[in-house]
Amino acid sequence: MNRMVGYCRVSTHKQVDHGMSLQVQEQQIKSYASLYNISLIEVISDAGQSAASLERGGLERALSMLDAGKADGILVTKLDRLTRSVTDLGKLIEQYFTKYRLASVSDQIDTYTASGRLVLNVLISVSQWEREIISERTKLALKYKKDNAQRYSGYAPYGYRFDAGMIVADEDEQDIIRFV
Repeated sequence: MNRMVGYCRVSTHKQVDHGMSLQVQEQQIKSYASLYNISLIEVISDAGQSAASLERGGLERALSMLDAGKADGILVTKLDRLTRSVTDLGKLIEQYFTKYRLASVSDQIDTYTASGRLVLNVLISVSQWEREIISERTKLALKYKKDNAQRYSGYAPYGYRFDAGMIVADEDEQDIIRFV
């Protein structure tokens, strides 16, 4: 179980150039593979792809390498590069990681052991909670801005315009709305 494919992902195109870039992830994967005598078959990346879905070209390609017998497992820098969903992780574990290996550099997870599988399940639960709490906070902040006539999106709805960061009625468009 020493032949592994590396998998890297960033959520936004902005992250491709900033933050934990694909190049940094790839370097960490290569260093880990070298340290633990893992034969790294290939490093595959998904640039600007959310972990909200498993339908990502790079991930699908990495998984197909497992199916084809070209690799024995997948190596990621951090578990949330693979997925942030408990449901999706459950699918991956059921379909792949009961017979193939999953290892994470930063999380110190290796599903080759029972302890590694336990830590994997705990960490993915925390990751999903983190994604959900960020979503809740964002929705609350946007609702507050909307309720207080503050700019909350990139455009004003028809009949309104932005003025000094506040949403105000556009009288010309309001006349059209009243006419309609």
